[in-house]
Amino acid sequence: FWRGIKSQKWWLFLLLFSVISANIIAVITPIFYKQFFDILTTTGDKSIVAKNLLMIVIYIAILNGFFWLFYRIATLANITYQTAVMAKLKQQSYDYLIQHSHSFFGNSFTGSLVQRVNRFARAFERLSDHLTWDLLPLTVKVISIFIVVLFINKWIALIILIWAAIFLTFNTVFSKWKLKYDIKVAEIDSKSTGYLADTITNQNTVALFDSFKDESNGYKNVTDEQAKSTRFTWNLGSIVEAGQGFLSFAMEFILFFFAIRYWEEGLITVGVFVLLQAYLINLIHELWGFTRTVRDIYQGYADAKEMVEILLLPHEIKDKLTAKELLVNNGEIEFRNLSFNFNETRKVLDNINLKIKPGEKVALIGPSGAGKTTFIKLLLRLYSPTSGEIIINGMDISNVTQGSLRKNIAMVPQDTILFHRTLAENIGYGKSTATKEEIEKAAKLAHCDDFIKDLPYGLETYVGERGIKLSGGERQRVAIARAILKNAPILVLDEATSSLDSRSEGLIQDALDILMVNRTTIVIAHRLSTIRKMDRIIVIDNGKVIEQGSHNELISRDDSLYKKLWTFQAGGFLADADNELDNEKKEDNNEETEDDEDENRGEAKLSNF
Repeated sequence: FWRGIKSQKWWLFLLLFSVISANIIAVITPIFYKQFFDILTTTGDKSIVAKNLLMIVIYIAILNGFFWLFYRIATLANITYQTAVMAKLKQQSYDYLIQHSHSFFGNSFTGSLVQRVNRFARAFERLSDHLTWDLLPLTVKVISIFIVVLFINKWIALIILIWAAIFLTFNTVFSKWKLKYDIKVAEIDSKSTGYLADTITNQNTVALFDSFKDESNGYKNVTDEQAKSTRFTWNLGSIVEAGQGFLSFAMEFILFFFAIRYWEEGLITVGVFVLLQAYLINLIHELWGFTRTVRDIYQGYADAKEMVEILLLPHEIKDKLTAKELLVNNGEIEFRNLSFNFNETRKVLDNINLKIKPGEKVALIGPSGAGKTTFIKLLLRLYSPTSGEIIINGMDISNVTQGSLRKNIAMVPQDTILFHRTLAENIGYGKSTATKEEIEKAAKLAHCDDFIKDLPYGLETYVGERGIKLSGGERQRVAIARAILKNAPILVLDEATSSLDSRSEGLIQDALDILMVNRTTIVIAHRLSTIRKMDRIIVIDNGKVIEQGSHNELISRDDSLYKKLWTFQAGGFLADADNELDNEKKEDNNEETEDDEDENRGEAKLSNF
């Protein structure tokens, strides 16, 4: 919290000064009421008494005026200070959260993370409010009242102090003991939010599988658990309120019992009764809400704790202090003894040694789960290798900044997720300084103009959350337009045409051919017909490179896995196509023969005529 407060510390000091001053005045004011009633009960010239009473009323009015002024200053300072700090805390949380690793987000619910960021700022508001408007005034009043009453009667002052100490200790200990249950309530709340976000995100899947009842029951189980935990903590709060009610009544009885005895002995005046009653009402009012205050403080602590855990969690992948900017001149990529394990147990890549020449176009193929996508994620430093190195242009990517690395790599993913922003903003994401003309040109090269012309607002059309208003193929074209606009020396295509129909694929392939010129290109593809023109095809299986070469070289090997995949997929398809073509040719020849015979017969008939 202090990181967010630092820039607003002078507003905080003004706030604290004003609140302390106002509450000291609140303790001083009843002293004048004591004098008022002491004078009122004296005998003497009524005009003089009235004059003295009027002066006291004027002093009280002045004090109330300062009380009002200090609280107005405190309110202004609090508004300025809290809103600025809450914005700062949200920004700090976002900046740190968004830089966590790919695996971190893969293991976290989006809804829960959003909830944590928002609750972190709200927790600060809650804690700040209670500390400023509840605990600080209470502390000032208890100390000030004790000092004032001490000058009147030390035994009454001691009774007030002991009562306040018992009251505060009881509530603090109880609230601290209850903290574990408050934390559990916060955790269940995050679980509830995560479940809700997950099912809403997958609403279409729920509908397709007719799982409304199952998901409703699942959410009911979560909310019932939340209600049970919340009910338990609220019942505990009720027990505390009952206890503090008893302490308040007991305090009032004991205090006035002793006060009457001292008055009877002439040790205190009537005005002291008024003073004690004013202080007692004030203290009971402040202390009555203390349990709720402590409970809310611990609840705020519990709410903040989840986000603080993320803020204290070191980034899995971070730049070294000595990291340099990656400068790519030729785009040479080398993988040296590269290995990667998931969770230190599941081996995905095993001792990969591979060099990709500048401007070379290579394809990665292999069965599902062979490690192709992981290969790319390691190149982009979304994961860190278990062992080995990745070298680009002579520089180990672990020694360069992540930002400079990713600026030099343009990627077209298989599953493109867009921002709920305009098409122009989504395409322009490839280059923050892109002009409208550059965005339009990139869109045209990616053949986005085919569908943009039918949209109500063209490039200014909002695409919906995750780009839901566009088809899969249209989203993929947007991703290609981004890559064109980014104009990076290294290009990665992960099934870049998988969501396109045959016509669109042909158009996009033309755009990709232009995009791949003079760029080091890595293509992942399951449709082998799209990679025949690659300079080199690298086959990965069980985390190892088992063969590599051109299409013709690999297809000529009898024991080649690539040949088996080609025969099963592309080869079989082409054979069927060849058979259909032969049948069509035979039918065409038969039709031509029949036409010739008809024509000859027609000519014969014409000559006979």
